[in-house]
Amino acid sequence: MASEVKAAAGEKTVSNSMLTGIIWKELLKFFFPLLLGTFFQLLYNTVDSIIVGRFVGTVGLSAVGGAPAQLINLMIGFFVGISSGATVVIAQRYGAHNTEGVEQAVHTAIAIALAGGVIFTLFGILAAPSILGWMNTPEEILHDSAVYLSLYCTGMIPNLVYNMGSGILRAVGDSKSPTYYLAAGALTNIGLDLLFVGVFHMGVGGAAVATSLSQLISAVLTLRSLIRSDDIFHLNMRKIRFVPQYTKLIIGIGVPAGFRSMMYTFSNIIIQTAVNGFGTVTVAAWGVSSRVDALYWMLIESLGTSATTMVGQNYGAGLDRRVRQCTRQTTIIATIMTIILSAALFASAPFLYGLFSKEPDVIMLGTHITRYFTKYYWVYICIDVFSSVLIGLGDALIPTIITILGVCVMRIIWCLAVVPHFLSLDTVMMSYPISWGITSAAFVIYYLKYVKKHHIDA
Repeated sequence: MASEVKAAAGEKTVSNSMLTGIIWKELLKFFFPLLLGTFFQLLYNTVDSIIVGRFVGTVGLSAVGGAPAQLINLMIGFFVGISSGATVVIAQRYGAHNTEGVEQAVHTAIAIALAGGVIFTLFGILAAPSILGWMNTPEEILHDSAVYLSLYCTGMIPNLVYNMGSGILRAVGDSKSPTYYLAAGALTNIGLDLLFVGVFHMGVGGAAVATSLSQLISAVLTLRSLIRSDDIFHLNMRKIRFVPQYTKLIIGIGVPAGFRSMMYTFSNIIIQTAVNGFGTVTVAAWGVSSRVDALYWMLIESLGTSATTMVGQNYGAGLDRRVRQCTRQTTIIATIMTIILSAALFASAPFLYGLFSKEPDVIMLGTHITRYFTKYYWVYICIDVFSSVLIGLGDALIPTIITILGVCVMRIIWCLAVVPHFLSLDTVMMSYPISWGITSAAFVIYYLKYVKKHHIDA
């Protein structure tokens, strides 16, 4: 199979090392810029939490890190799933040197991002107060939570445009450019947070406005990169439209992936509702724990995205043997990274919580939460690796069903049936390793059957 992608007949060609290079090296070469980008993505909300926690206090910290964060994750997570559909469709056609297919998929993807941004903006602004009330948000933080969520959602259009644009760039093997653009936005966010919250004393509203403005910078830089490119993924603003064939393909893969992510977050919202009943200190510690916990998720999910991209390109090029090798090597890398990071977070938990809060109760409870979870991260590995590989192969529906039943439904049942009878935070946390273990076993079984059925088994 040729290892070059033609920009147009007789024109520029670009070497595609994902089809020919040493697999683990190509995975890591793609992974590290992606990890750095995910780190900067984490900075957006983390910086909000740190600065609000320092300048506003525990009430402000709870308002930023509690229910609003879960609702934001619900919306963004769903659309990241949609963008993963575009990534898979574009990666497979890029690997197969399908110039027309890449062009039409790119313009359809941006159209989806713009439409989704409008919908999420209206949803976040209009529905915020009632949803936060339904989530049993403590009265003392309800107003600030609604303000933060509503103002944050004013930046949904650039947020989704950036996510879709970065998905396009990653589909063709470029994980560096999205990182640079996200870094520019994250650093701007830090400066604006300090200005609006620390100097102008605008509270949680200032943090939300800072984030929205920063996301606009990332979106503009991403669009600029796509417009200026002379490769086959070049974006022409006048050609942005919904091409029926590619709208169906992107939605067909993206909606199940997005729905899976949304159900993850929905189950976390149910858990957040249970946590809210334990009081403001617990809400604050739980909110910070999601920031600390995100250090692991950004690592494992970045590795999964790398696997999805590599599998998509190689499967599109008909290189089944490399697909199998990619799966095995991703599993090994994920295991090594999980062991190292779990130990690091377990040891550094008190220090990390001290960055967010000065209150001993928050630090002590947060440390307990993190040390509980780090003992079980390894159980999650198979979920991420096999679901990422299956999505790269174009199968998003069954992985979504497995995840919804094994993780989301299991957690919801646990919180409704078990937690009320054994009311404690540890009982709530127990739902995570139990659901991970069940879902991992299901993914291993399904993956082995899938590759055998499609004749790509070892």
